[in-house]
Amino acid sequence: MRVAVVLDCLDPVSLAKFWSQALGYEPSSVDEPYLALMPPESGQPELLLQRVLEPKTGKNRMHIDVRVENLDAERERLLELGATRVSEEIVEDGWRWYVMADPEGNEFCVLKEPELVR
Repeated sequence: MRVAVVLDCLDPVSLAKFWSQALGYEPSSVDEPYLALMPPESGQPELLLQRVLEPKTGKNRMHIDVRVENLDAERERLLELGATRVSEEIVEDGWRWYVMADPEGNEFCVLKEPELVR
């Protein structure tokens, strides 16, 4: 079984530039209205950008979590790629994260797992 996450967007080609740099994925195919981004390792989900006519108008019902080692550095890198910060830092049960948005306004989280105490 393979899993793909499908993200509705107005301009898959433009958004592919952001997401391929953000995730390290490679564009694989364009079969209008879809553009596939493939993960660098097998077992990771494919990201499929789907062209739709209507712009995003509300909160995502599902979102991508990008788990990282260095939260602050990754937040800054994503901002430089064109993301916007939607929230201040959120801390809950040792997890730290920011809600971000891609260039078309689709929310995602960049987060750091709690440190394990041994």
